[in-house]
Amino acid sequence: MSAPVSVTFAPVDFDALKTAEGRIALLLVPDGRLGAVARRVDRLMRGAVSRALEGKAWGKLKPGQSLDLSYPAGVAAEVVQLVKLPKKATVEEARKAGAAIGKALGEAGLTVVAAGQPKTAEMAMGIALRSYTFANYLSEKNGDKGVVTVMADKPEEAEADFAPMAAVADGVCFTRDLVNEPANILTTSDFANRLVEMKKLGLEVEVLEEKDLEKLGMRALLGVGQGSESPSKVVVMQWKGGEKDAAPFAFVGKGVVFDTGGISIKPAAGMEEMTMDMGGAGVVSGVMRSLALRKAKANVVGLVGLVENMPDGKAQRPGDIVRSMKGDTIEVVNTDAEGRLVLADVLWYAQERFKPTGMINLATLTGAIIIALGHENAGVFSNDDTLAGAVLKAAQAEGEGAWRMPMGPAYDELIKTRLADIKNTGGRPAGSITAAQFLKRFVKDEVPWCHIDIAGVALPPKETAFAPKGASGWGVMALDRLVRDMLEG
Repeated sequence: MSAPVSVTFAPVDFDALKTAEGRIALLLVPDGRLGAVARRVDRLMRGAVSRALEGKAWGKLKPGQSLDLSYPAGVAAEVVQLVKLPKKATVEEARKAGAAIGKALGEAGLTVVAAGQPKTAEMAMGIALRSYTFANYLSEKNGDKGVVTVMADKPEEAEADFAPMAAVADGVCFTRDLVNEPANILTTSDFANRLVEMKKLGLEVEVLEEKDLEKLGMRALLGVGQGSESPSKVVVMQWKGGEKDAAPFAFVGKGVVFDTGGISIKPAAGMEEMTMDMGGAGVVSGVMRSLALRKAKANVVGLVGLVENMPDGKAQRPGDIVRSMKGDTIEVVNTDAEGRLVLADVLWYAQERFKPTGMINLATLTGAIIIALGHENAGVFSNDDTLAGAVLKAAQAEGEGAWRMPMGPAYDELIKTRLADIKNTGGRPAGSITAAQFLKRFVKDEVPWCHIDIAGVALPPKETAFAPKGASGWGVMALDRLVRDMLEG
């Protein structure tokens, strides 16, 4: 696993700073006025800092951006990175400053001088998020990232503040790893095994195999995977940190480890990215990991449906009719609209078994949501204004883009069929909305529910502020925040 970089906190030590190898990052206020610690660093570097702050390049930087001084005098470090950060920085500015530092982090390690900066822990969170790399399959790959030492005014307080953030960063990296893995490695069985390993964190984990799913009547889910050599599975993760026997909140994730489209096969161009079609299950897994690591005071259950959608002599055909666990019949008019079939059964199972206080499902469900929102926002659909508002508030607080989309009974007309209770797609018009309306059919009226379509944000086409190009881990921070605000507050 690509664990977050190790971050330690210490008091300011000028002797250690003088001999520190690798990189030094110095946080400075935008107006260029140096505090007491920065003045001593400047003297140590024979005025290199003050000269840099007088130049045009520094003036053009925005908060959170940085300027490198190579091989400066007076210190052993190869580079001193001057990072622009207001003394009263926002959470976003502090994290972006950390991200600028984390992006440049190499093997030799890093010393950050954060004296005078109250949001030291948030800055460290930015380092942990942006220093992530996935180099498992590179023959000539860089070594592990070096240790980060943050010199702070009150290192014990900063370390205590950072501890729960480090747990969330670990969950984000876990999700990114899952989404970045190729499908020949991350099979349904491998995915399940990685989740079972989290028992050592205190999670209760159980794996439902195909025989169990048959007994439960999950024929919508099983139909998706019947053309694959990889067995379909449902993994249930329980975190019991709240009141004993209190009903949990439920997270449900779509885990299609590879999606060819099945018999309704996708075009070849771009199909290699369908390794990310388990992104919803990846987020649920990362959230459950974070909750366990930080010992969240809440009862939460995470359920993921793991399947592979392949074309084969045994594969599901367009026109097949399957019966869901709920009992409703579904005409499969397009085998590439498979994620909703998986979710339908897992959503119903979650409600029947756990009677949750609320439920959120996540899925890389539709290309239509990318047409609507691009790669900046996930689409949020809900039957409950309070829960939807809490999700949007949590996402905004963590800097993860989300936008609420409409729902309504008029869209149900698009997924009616003469042959079954419902069909699995209504075609191109309002494609992401009809998918949500399909899922809503498998949510009980009394259960507050959100469906989050993360197709555009799970694997964005370029790097983001807090992630290199590849899997973003979108949603782990927002949903951890939701649990804190709604269940632990």
